[in-house]
Amino acid sequence: MARIIHAGETPAKRRRAHTRASAEALRLLAERPSLAAGAFDPEAKDLVGYLVYQLRGIGETIEDAAQSWDDRNYWRKSEKLRADYRWAPQTADQLEALVVADDWDAVVPVLVSLIPRFADVTIAKMTRDADHWVGAHRALLRRAEKAAA
Repeated sequence: MARIIHAGETPAKRRRAHTRASAEALRLLAERPSLAAGAFDPEAKDLVGYLVYQLRGIGETIEDAAQSWDDRNYWRKSEKLRADYRWAPQTADQLEALVVADDWDAVVPVLVSLIPRFADVTIAKMTRDADHWVGAHRALLRRAEKAAA
């Protein structure tokens, strides 16, 4: 019997896309000199909301990939994968709590702590434009309102 190759959408492919999107968002945020003072304009707030969604996406792909390793009884590999990326959903939750609380001064250190996580991503050219993150801040606030209700 021939080996089955899944050339379509895989968790690793989705994770790379989320990682690249996160790295691009961090780069755009780092290029804003006003953020050092904690001054977030509406676009910067949208970028932070977009980053929260991308970090959640990374976490979801990890669980999908780890589950497939568990199904093959590679439990060490699956646990290592979960441990290596445990930071992503935790940081997303932390950022979301800060955004909902409107504590923008505390967001900057969290963003700075993310930079080493994406240091290996090379960005020669930006592949996403503002259409990807416009409205992400508002969507994040709505999500929090629904969760609280």
